[in-house]
Amino acid sequence: MSYPILRAAMRWLIAAFFVAAGIAHLVSPDKLLMMTPSWVPFAPTVILITGLLELVGAAALLMKPPLRVYAGIALALYTLCVWPANIKHAFEGIDITGIPSSWWYHGPRLALQPVIIWMCLFCSGAIDWPVRAKRS
Repeated sequence: MSYPILRAAMRWLIAAFFVAAGIAHLVSPDKLLMMTPSWVPFAPTVILITGLLELVGAAALLMKPPLRVYAGIALALYTLCVWPANIKHAFEGIDITGIPSSWWYHGPRLALQPVIIWMCLFCSGAIDWPVRAKRS
């Protein structure tokens, strides 16, 4: 598979992931509020805004550069910023309907966070790592 096709497929996959997450933020903010760390100010508002930003980021990821690159960087940073909520969810054993509460879910979810960050950056064209395009 060529890299442009791989990147395009990854863009659609990541965009679908963020659309689903954005909808979850808007439809079920109470569930996400349970896993939001207590140090997050105005948590209900933050959940609403992040849901909207996930939808905007997903759409922008499917646009042409440079908007796509900016979206990839923003979604990667966002993914890094929500890691504390995922850690809280895992380590405090918060039971949220529709989300598994076992380490069979949490372990891979926490371990894959860096992969999701990389995917945002790679599929947007923000980085070429681990493969650089050949230059003529």
